[in-house]
Amino acid sequence: MRAMSKRSFLIGYKLIFSLLAFSAIITEIATIAERGRFVPINFFGYFTVESNLFAAAVLLLSALAVAQNSSATHRRLSLLRGAATVYMATTGIVFALLLSGLNVELTAVPWDNIVLHYLMPLALVADWLIQRPAFEIQLRQAVPWLIFPVVYVVYSLIRGWFAGWYPYPFLDPATNGYAGVAVTSLGIALLEVALIWLAIQFGPAKTRTRR
Repeated sequence: MRAMSKRSFLIGYKLIFSLLAFSAIITEIATIAERGRFVPINFFGYFTVESNLFAAAVLLLSALAVAQNSSATHRRLSLLRGAATVYMATTGIVFALLLSGLNVELTAVPWDNIVLHYLMPLALVADWLIQRPAFEIQLRQAVPWLIFPVVYVVYSLIRGWFAGWYPYPFLDPATNGYAGVAVTSLGIALLEVALIWLAIQFGPAKTRTRR
């Protein structure tokens, strides 16, 4: 009975936050489009949007896995959950440190800002802690989580060079030069390495059997 209650909680928790993230992004699209300023390639060029979409999809898949009682042993899904947790934690921390005090519009609707930059990062971290993976994640398995953020920065800089548009001020060379962009990007990369290490440390108990 207790196990069933936990399963029901996990399913509800994951579904609620998955739908919340999707609804916030849909609301953003509808609002920006209504104002005549919706440019798809720019909108989906924000790491916040990409990380939230990924996290929402992973939560949805995870809820389905819990409903089928298979999530505890699903190695691939656990790795996806770990990546989503690191990306959302990065989104929340970077926003708080580098963007929250700037006088720039990053979301069209105030409550979307709260959902995408505050609630979802906390929700993903809590989800990881509440439902830890059933196997010990090795560093070599988690290192690939860095591929997407690195590709994102490279793509943003290349596209920004040609389009004259950068998703964030700290990626715009016109603000602090390429040296400033490099230093900030390196700092964020180190942050993600630290978050990956923490995710691994807060994996399953060391006494559990590796699979």
